[in-house]
Amino acid sequence: MDALWVFLLLLVPPLLWTSSSTFVFYFKKYFYVAYMMFLAAFAIPVSILKSGGRDIENMRVIRALVRHVKYFLGLRFVVSGLEHLQTDGPYVIISNHQSSLDVLGVMEVLPDRCTMVAKKELVYAGTVGLVCWLGGIVFINRKKTSDAKSVMVDAAKTMLDDQIRLWVFPEGTRNQSGDLLPFKKGAFHLAVQAQAPIIPIVFSSYHNFYLRKEKQFNSGTITLKILPKIETKGMTSDDIAYLSDMSYDLMRSVFLDISGSAPITQNNKLSSHH
Repeated sequence: MDALWVFLLLLVPPLLWTSSSTFVFYFKKYFYVAYMMFLAAFAIPVSILKSGGRDIENMRVIRALVRHVKYFLGLRFVVSGLEHLQTDGPYVIISNHQSSLDVLGVMEVLPDRCTMVAKKELVYAGTVGLVCWLGGIVFINRKKTSDAKSVMVDAAKTMLDDQIRLWVFPEGTRNQSGDLLPFKKGAFHLAVQAQAPIIPIVFSSYHNFYLRKEKQFNSGTITLKILPKIETKGMTSDDIAYLSDMSYDLMRSVFLDISGSAPITQNNKLSSHH
């Protein structure tokens, strides 16, 4: 009788896997979080032994450990424009931000001597937070604009002194609306202050495989398009609004193009009301 119960219990997960998209969604979601925590726990001693503490070179360890995770989740990346990252010296990468899955895309293309700008709360995320700190990630307090600005000033100095690159999500928060949120100006202040070029990277929409509200997480393909650099040499703080708007328009048109979406214009909105 006990053997029968064990057999029936073993049958439950595969049955749920094939019959319940909600089960698959939560299973993949929690597996992803738990597995990233496990990999981070492994990366912590390796990073400390390799670099002795907080060092941007630890991003190589993180990149090497994380790149296989996509296979467990049934995800595939199609990357174009990698040659644009072969730029010498410091630069600022900006990309759209849809979910924590973006980390997998980041690790797919992350250049050497590059780390990220992330929200301060991440530092408290257990082993993941500690490994982010060891990887030299720059933490900002999103709620205090003055703090964020002073962090960006320091980051610009670090970029030049240590010849590093920084990856910023200018939308400032995760967004799965099927469009881009307006950009915050921090990344552009950073680039202008360091007189470093901006390299935009666009992730296609996750809508065809990952829907948080509908509890769907299927296998899928993500297109990553790396665009040519935008020079900031000679620009001043007066050019930041223009730089931000230009980058936004460029990335939004690429996002809609590679995601196969129609732009959400005023006309579309009006026609949907009739």
